[in-house]
Amino acid sequence: MGIFYGMVARGQVVLAEFSATQMIASTIARQILEKMNEAKNDNNYSFSHDHYIFHVKRTDGLTVLCMADDASGRRIPFAFLEDIHHKFVKTYGRAIHSASAYAMNDEFSRVLSQQMDHFSNDPNADRLNRLKGEMSQVRGVMIDNIEKVLERGDRLALLVEKTGTMQGNSLRFKRQARRYKNAMWWRDCKFMATLILLLLLIILYVLLTFVCHGFFLSSCLQ
Repeated sequence: MGIFYGMVARGQVVLAEFSATQMIASTIARQILEKMNEAKNDNNYSFSHDHYIFHVKRTDGLTVLCMADDASGRRIPFAFLEDIHHKFVKTYGRAIHSASAYAMNDEFSRVLSQQMDHFSNDPNADRLNRLKGEMSQVRGVMIDNIEKVLERGDRLALLVEKTGTMQGNSLRFKRQARRYKNAMWWRDCKFMATLILLLLLIILYVLLTFVCHGFFLSSCLQ
């Protein structure tokens, strides 16, 4: 299980990339960039090729892409893309909009390599990303066989998978949290009511001991 290739691009201009495999990942990634140029909206996408998945995050004209195996699922690769996007924008800022091809490659390819290793091998990466990803999953996932890109060029078909299920899970989680909060509030109310009643009974007993001249209330019981 792991991430084997990473790329950062502005449009079709590759600014940095790193590959940990001898596969033609870079060639396939450029095919994807050409198809992404036709999409106008920012979104998250996934494309399959053999036993590998190319995951893409596009935000404000900046495209971050990685290649991972099937076993990695989608949570870890998209968490990797989010992390790379944040680091790249934080490091280079406005320079991204005018940089030439591979202008950041010498420096940022090392960052890609380090983060690929971290998200592929560090068990803590999965725990952190599970917490982060519960409430902010991808808004839409597009799946298709990337082999069609290599064999038929422009005949690539993109399949859009809406995350209605994710949104439904989020709503159910909020409802469950609300019910739990209400249950805890009622439990606290019942506890306070019981405590107040107990205190009132104790105060009443103390008053009766004074009135009835003794703890056993003998004068009042006669």
